[in-house]
Amino acid sequence: MNEIDAVRLSFSPNALHVLNAVLGLVMFGVALELKVEDFKRVVERPRPVLIGLTAHFLVLPAFTYLLVRLVEPRPSIALGMMMVACCPAGNLSNWFTHIGRGNTALSVSISSSSTLLAVVLTPFNLQLWASLYPPTAAILRDVAVPLGEMFSTIFVLLGVPLATGIFVTVKYPRVANRLRVPMKRFSLVVFAAFLVGALAANWSAFVNYVGGVVGVVAFQNAVALTAGYFTARAFKLIERDRRAVAFECGIQNSGLGLILTFAFFDGLGGMAIVAAWWGIWHLIAGMTLAQWWARRDPGATQ
Repeated sequence: MNEIDAVRLSFSPNALHVLNAVLGLVMFGVALELKVEDFKRVVERPRPVLIGLTAHFLVLPAFTYLLVRLVEPRPSIALGMMMVACCPAGNLSNWFTHIGRGNTALSVSISSSSTLLAVVLTPFNLQLWASLYPPTAAILRDVAVPLGEMFSTIFVLLGVPLATGIFVTVKYPRVANRLRVPMKRFSLVVFAAFLVGALAANWSAFVNYVGGVVGVVAFQNAVALTAGYFTARAFKLIERDRRAVAFECGIQNSGLGLILTFAFFDGLGGMAIVAAWWGIWHLIAGMTLAQWWARRDPGATQ
């Protein structure tokens, strides 16, 4: 076994419970941003949403699998790449789409739908793609991940906070309006602070091994953004929609991936470091692309 595959990042059970609660707060804050109209758009204009979800849950994991086959990284790094690719869209994808002059309404519809579908598709996709690559399949056999437990964990982490937030928005709109901005800021700051604390607690391991994932994470993220954009282009979506789909593929909820790594894979070194570094890198890449697109009229390149 390679050295990074033997590394386990330390995370106490109590700290993991706190991280779960923090992610729940983040998703509750995200749900306060959603409106019934976001889901009505999926019914009224399903084609671009379905294309975005296909890019997210099929094209990106498939391309990640091919990338793993091509690069042949350490097994735990490969599994971390697959984990990130199977997670739902990150909540900053909507913001980047807005800055990049993309279709923000479509972005919100795709990200909210991907979060709901992730309860089923994240564990299913991870099991599917990881089992096709012998080194990662060996890890799955050694760990014996209980799929039912992973389903229930993701439901608690994503489904319950989203349902609660949507309920508050529909039944108590005034309360939701008052909570929306402060809740979003608070949850993101607390989540960022907690991730920094997690890295600090494992700083020596992170510094020693992060160099081995920087290149593959940057490459995978570029593949994700490109795959989203060109999938939308292949289906002849307009430029604003292409930009939205690109960000929905390239900005992943790596925080969920990190939690699942600690909960089911005992903080497996390569997996945890990939998820942690992805959370940093996709912000850099996303903002860079958003600023580049912000200076280019989407109406000029249909």
